[in-house]
Amino acid sequence: MPSEHARLSASGSKKWLNCPGSLRLEEQFPDGGSGYAAEGTTAHALAELKLLAATGHITKEDFMKRTSELETDAEMDEYTEGYKDYVLERFAAVSAECPDAKLSVEERLELSEYVPDGFGTGDAVIVGFHVLEIIDLKYGRGVPVSAQDNPQLMLYALGALTRYDWLYDIRKVRMHIYQPRIDNIDMCEKDVDELYMWGSWVKQRAKLALKKNAECAAGDYCDSGFCKARPICRAYNDEKQRLAYLDFKQPAELSDDEIAEVIGKADELAKWAKLVSEYALSQAVNHGAKYRGFKLAEGRSCRTYTDEAAVTERLENAGCSEDDIITKKLKGITEMEKLLGKKRFAELLDGLVIKPTGKPVLVRESDKRPELNTSDTAKADFEDIINGGK
Repeated sequence: MPSEHARLSASGSKKWLNCPGSLRLEEQFPDGGSGYAAEGTTAHALAELKLLAATGHITKEDFMKRTSELETDAEMDEYTEGYKDYVLERFAAVSAECPDAKLSVEERLELSEYVPDGFGTGDAVIVGFHVLEIIDLKYGRGVPVSAQDNPQLMLYALGALTRYDWLYDIRKVRMHIYQPRIDNIDMCEKDVDELYMWGSWVKQRAKLALKKNAECAAGDYCDSGFCKARPICRAYNDEKQRLAYLDFKQPAELSDDEIAEVIGKADELAKWAKLVSEYALSQAVNHGAKYRGFKLAEGRSCRTYTDEAAVTERLENAGCSEDDIITKKLKGITEMEKLLGKKRFAELLDGLVIKPTGKPVLVRESDKRPELNTSDTAKADFEDIINGGK
């Protein structure tokens, strides 16, 4: 699968489209990668091989050889199997209307008509008469990704339209997010004319992002896009400072609108403080930076055994029993499910795992969970039960 990255990447488009200055600032920070990114890359590679094998583009022997070189597990195998089935179902649906439908896997999509030197990779691209479908596999288990007005998917769609529109006379585009580890499958449909109009706006934003003096603009995309420049971005800092002043008020002194703003930004404020602190520590340790009122010092630590086997042996020789010195604990549910695989876990532990009702929490209205009864409606429900029992 492709490993190149465009400077104005489709995956980072939510940032540079809304904050043109983020491109310039982020380039000051090295891209260190992460274990989560490596895991996602492996999952995409496995999913690609499964689709290639299912569509006859590689032999079973080639599939076995190439998958043996990947570090996968039962969980990844199960989730990528579901993704493969989803893609094939969508391809079958399009093929039913268009026998000449085409499915391409991990296709490089040229975006240079809209973004200078831009390109992206479509995990699964399905094209038929009058219709185009883009399916993007998200292997992360963190924040649910929405397909609605998703700029990454919309850029992929524009790239696919550049290649296929003249041949298939595409009128509708369906863009899918498949995020199996948190059971998030989402789809957005758009008219082609709407996408082309959006593409004209993208051209202007891309030109602006490439300017040396492009300004930054803070928004939700800073955190959801994991912008690396957040610790030093003045616009991001000013936005957080604007909200931080509310910390000096007692909750009862805040208006309802101010309370809504605080709880809506509480997590972001905490993340911002952590980001700045981590950046300052890195600068102090690696570059000798000094900050007024602070100094580097040795952090607190806890005692630890140098050799657990030697400790066990010595205590047993002294007459201590294994039960006295060794603590055994059942693996947690998530770890156990990963060990057994989702299907086998459900079969073996049927009736032995429950999901208690969660404590009430305040979430955004866009959250998919149903709204709990308020105190007034709960009281009314209770009275209905009492009256009904008379």
